[in-house]
Amino acid sequence: MTVFAFHASHEQIHPRALLEAVTHAERAGFDAAMCSDHFSPWSARQGESGFAWSWLGAALQATNLSFGVVNAPGQRYHPAIIAQAIGTLGAMYPGRFWAALGTGEASNEHITGDRWPRKDVRAARLRECVDVIRALLAGEEVSHDGLVRVDRARLWTRPEEPPALVGAAVSVATARWCAEWADGLITVNAPVAHLREMIDAYREAGGRGPLHLQVHVSWAPEQAQAEALAYDQWRSNVFAPPVCWDLETAEHFDAVSTDVPTQRVAEVVNISADLGRHVGWLQEYVELGFDQIALHHVGQEQRGFVDAFGAEVLPKLRTAG
Repeated sequence: MTVFAFHASHEQIHPRALLEAVTHAERAGFDAAMCSDHFSPWSARQGESGFAWSWLGAALQATNLSFGVVNAPGQRYHPAIIAQAIGTLGAMYPGRFWAALGTGEASNEHITGDRWPRKDVRAARLRECVDVIRALLAGEEVSHDGLVRVDRARLWTRPEEPPALVGAAVSVATARWCAEWADGLITVNAPVAHLREMIDAYREAGGRGPLHLQVHVSWAPEQAQAEALAYDQWRSNVFAPPVCWDLETAEHFDAVSTDVPTQRVAEVVNISADLGRHVGWLQEYVELGFDQIALHHVGQEQRGFVDAFGAEVLPKLRTAG
């Protein structure tokens, strides 16, 4: 049975309101939750960027849901610090936390003042970070000299069972590469043929563990309202790599998205006032074999979406499954 999660968007919603939203999502019937770890929003219109790790501790305590976070170790974060964060949440909330690791975006990482590396260097750096994090979670003392440096690090507080380290990917090639090291795969909604190709590449390369999908949706009682909401909040998020990886500030994203057409937003967000259409879209993803689907309503107000999907969408998907 597919798990349906609530995606908590730190880039768009104040952390206090986001905590209220995720507790409401649990009451409405969502099975799990996840978020992404950002320093900067994608647009000044989004206007928030709370610290995911502080929020996760509060959210895990306030609910009985399982949670995941997408994080990029290696530049903004030293991998030993991420191992400590993962280990502490895993120890406090056994079996309820996982972390997805990716190569990151300049909009979050440039703040260190360090040079933003090429994609191949970022991938190599992430691979080193994964090895460091795994070794620390296993109780080893770690020293390492490479793209990241570690000196005699040891985690004194660890969970009995290390949380899963999931690979984050948007391309077929990255999905195949994640199979070398990841405990699962996470990606975002895309055409079904592309998602199928990614899943096949991951599995054929020996990839293990669950498949996670984050789905951007925009729903409102009226179609024009759903379209306007998506256009206001998510038109700065339509750019494929490497553009989305390499732009540095919310102002840059706003500048390049000034003339984005509405139809372009509809290519990356499932926009409809028709809840039945959302059921159809999500059923296609279920049939691809995703184990967890996290729904991200791109609006800043979450209650109407949570109530509507909890009452009308999730029950139909579970019945169909």
